[in-house]
Amino acid sequence: MKKILVMAAAMALTASGLLAQNSFKGIVKYKVESTGSVAMTIPEEAAKAEIKVDGANMYTKSAIFLGSPMTECVVVNGLKSTQCMDFSQLIGYLRSQGSEFTYQGAGKIIVRSEASASGFDSLTIVDKEPGHFYFEYVDGETKQVAGHTAYKMVRHLYDEEGTDHPMIMWYAKDIGPAYNAIFGGIKGMPLECTIDQGEGRAITYTATEIVSGKVKETDFLLPDGYETLSDDDMQELFEQLQEEIELLQGE
Repeated sequence: MKKILVMAAAMALTASGLLAQNSFKGIVKYKVESTGSVAMTIPEEAAKAEIKVDGANMYTKSAIFLGSPMTECVVVNGLKSTQCMDFSQLIGYLRSQGSEFTYQGAGKIIVRSEASASGFDSLTIVDKEPGHFYFEYVDGETKQVAGHTAYKMVRHLYDEEGTDHPMIMWYAKDIGPAYNAIFGGIKGMPLECTIDQGEGRAITYTATEIVSGKVKETDFLLPDGYETLSDDDMQELFEQLQEEIELLQGE
């Protein structure tokens, strides 16, 4: 039911969201740390992150929340999600290797998507099939993060052998849209989460400050220099990119 799609995750952020249930307006600031048994170097520019929030609107350009190295920023309004994705270096490299594309642009592309509330409500249905996942909202367990009450949620993810790989997230119920597009549709704003990178490596992001106010409408505008493609042209470009990458890898 909720099969993990690797290529879709790499090239398009899963959209979600609903009309705002909260009126919070401000900035959630985080620190990003290596917390596994095997140390990782967190670049200075990635050690701090933030999400700007205005009700159901959110904006971030912090790498840890973008889901793809090609994504420059994500703008969310309720159920609608917009990514600014920069394929210019990849396309330029492939063209230098002789690849040809139907697409003739520079590679800076706007990707828009929209989801339904019912689709994300289905994520609370227990699903233990290999390759599937579900969200468990835990009643009665809270902690203080950045002076704010955070509630416990567990994402249960089952690998192809059927083994559960639970990920605990502590989230605020009163910040952000009813379904959070940046985090796969959870019902609030994550304040603390540890991401298992495998082989003893892990990254934890933790809210350090929740600042009320200090955001304005222009903070949620898309940057200049990006173009919008039709769904068909977008799909064709992604298919051609995947094909060219596979050809180079096979050489």
